[in-house]
Amino acid sequence: MNAAEQANSIEFASKIAAIVGLFKGEFPDLRVDLKPWANDQETRELIDPDSIDIGFHFPGVSRLFQCRSLLVQIRFYQDPDSHQRQVIGLDVAGFDHRGKRWTLSTIDHWSFTGEAIPDRVAGERLKRCCRQVYNIFGVVTAEG
Repeated sequence: MNAAEQANSIEFASKIAAIVGLFKGEFPDLRVDLKPWANDQETRELIDPDSIDIGFHFPGVSRLFQCRSLLVQIRFYQDPDSHQRQVIGLDVAGFDHRGKRWTLSTIDHWSFTGEAIPDRVAGERLKRCCRQVYNIFGVVTAEG
């Protein structure tokens, strides 16, 4: 779900701002998009309501990342008893004019898959951002 729609409390808005800040701190040229999904019925049917989705756009095609845009999806699990939302993982995808070029999932092996994957150093920087997102939500992870 678009990050702008998930910012429904001061706590969540602050966490979204912190996430944007950490990505912009690591990659200053990125332009942020808090509404990466279109607001039409067909798109809405595909959106995961238990996620915060943020788009980031490079000023052009990034040779290091082999893409033009990043879609970061922070996935949650809502405990039915306590109604607390807990981060279960992040999915990051790199896109260009041809579509999705690669993905990174922290839910499984923290590895990149796809036609063209980021440069090793750039990929490690992106993984560092993912680890910091876990920290923002109070989750400790030894992966990545």
